[in-house]
Amino acid sequence: MTNDALAQHLSGLSVRLLHRLAKNRLVRHFRMGKTRLIQSLLNLPPEQRAEIETTLTSLLSEPPRPSKPDKQGKSKPQPDAPRHPAPTSRQHQVPTEPAINTQALLEGIGVPQPQPFKPDDWQQDAIDRLATNDVILSVPTGSGKTYVAIEAMRRAIEAERTVIYTSPLKALSNTKLTEFSQLFGADQVGILTGDRRDNPQAPILIMTTEILRNLLYDAASGEIDVRMDTLGLIILDESQFLADAERGVVWEETIIFAPAQSRLLLLSASIGNPEEVAAWISSIRSTSCHLIHHRNRSVPLRAAYLDPSGKLAPFFRTRDIAHGKGFVLHPETKRLFANYEDRTLGPRYKR
Repeated sequence: MTNDALAQHLSGLSVRLLHRLAKNRLVRHFRMGKTRLIQSLLNLPPEQRAEIETTLTSLLSEPPRPSKPDKQGKSKPQPDAPRHPAPTSRQHQVPTEPAINTQALLEGIGVPQPQPFKPDDWQQDAIDRLATNDVILSVPTGSGKTYVAIEAMRRAIEAERTVIYTSPLKALSNTKLTEFSQLFGADQVGILTGDRRDNPQAPILIMTTEILRNLLYDAASGEIDVRMDTLGLIILDESQFLADAERGVVWEETIIFAPAQSRLLLLSASIGNPEEVAAWISSIRSTSCHLIHHRNRSVPLRAAYLDPSGKLAPFFRTRDIAHGKGFVLHPETKRLFANYEDRTLGPRYKR
């Protein structure tokens, strides 16, 4: 069968039947629209093309399904039935409420009204625990991890202890220098990176994690470059880098060589196994590590789709993205996807 003939036959099939043909042949075919499905089936290797032609021939030779009378006694055609019955339950239930509009999606975005700040219970717990324990904060972005770090730094300075704040990037270190200088004063904050060394005797030092690891190496060999004897708090930002294949060893060695008298505060929004990390730190340090872990977002996530035509539409039927909850594409986004496929894949398909 020629490519054009096969394409013509496939275009006459319903999307349901196209998915039957794509099953076990195309990856994630259930996310494709009709045009893309046809194009992907046409691009399969010759041996799979032959199987499709054989299956297609049998489908075309099947007699039409009998019509089922409706309430008025008129016959109506039946849709193509799947080869296997649909499951009685689904992992993600389709929302029953009407789909939101773009105005509802954008509602509430902007600067909120000022109101008195009150720390959450978990924030206060983390600050109090740092007096005697190491702490891992594994909470969503925007929940208030930085507040815990700032309050812990403030308490350490009041106790005349040195604070080291590490980040994985020089750019982030420079940003934190500006932020902490505004909070504590420029004379209280210094920075050590590969190409910058300002105020190294300040009580608050900002550096990349590699720099701290090297300083701990020097301290272990007797070459002390920073006052390790007064080091009271080490803050490891973006500590999910523990799992990085190349740089993770830097975070591991930093934790291993950290002075016993200093407290560790690990900050992250995406540690996959925080319980195991906390247990490991407790096993190698002289003090236990307390884990604070939750998934309650203070700032909800929303998703939108900006089409090349300039049209903005909600990506999902619901406004907010809830962790562990099901979601369904918005009807308008589906339509825009289909139009985009027609514009981009249509000419190639017609050839």
